[in-house]
Formats: sequence, structure tokens, C-alpha cells
Amino acid sequence: MTDPLITADTVPRIAPLFRFQWEEAQNCHVLLYPEGMVRLSGSAGEIMRRIDGKTPVAGLVADLSAAFPGADLEQDVYKFLEAAYGHGWLRSVAAG
Repeated sequence: MTDPLITADTVPRIAPLFRFQWEEAQNCHVLLYPEGMVRLSGSAGEIMRRIDGKTPVAGLVADLSAAFPGADLEQDVYKFLEAAYGHGWLRSVAAG
């Protein structure tokens, strides 16, 4: 399976098998799934917490840019999203 082409208009959502949450014991955001847990870095958590199944990638980048002024983060967001799609953590919302 090839990874989807991620564009500014892509609307990501968390895949059904995963649950995103803050894990106090880990002191980080995590993705829970039936077989375990994925600990996310601070930047990955910041991206994932903005994914609501309604906001396109351009909106995620804009929100992150507002939260972290002066940071050139667009490329990093796209790299993370590509990896997240590759791991099966994300799906795209169907158009229409």
C-alpha cells in the first residue's frame, strides 16, 4: 500500500483503532491501540492534538504557526504526517 499524497487540502483523522490522549504516567501524549501504546514527542503531540477530522493540513500548519511564532515548521508537519500515515495512525476524510 502506498502512502496517500498529502496536500494542504488533505483532511487527516485519527484511524479508528487508535485513541489519542495525554498519559500522565508517561508525561506525554500517546496513541493507544489494542496491542499497546505509541509515545509521541512534544512536537508530534502538538500536531496530533489539532487533528479533528475537519481541519485540513493548511489549517493545522496555520494553527501551529500561530502557537509557535517564528518557527519554520511546515516541512516538519508534512514529514510527521507522512510518517503517521505510513504507520497507519491517520486516515484521510473522504471528500464529499
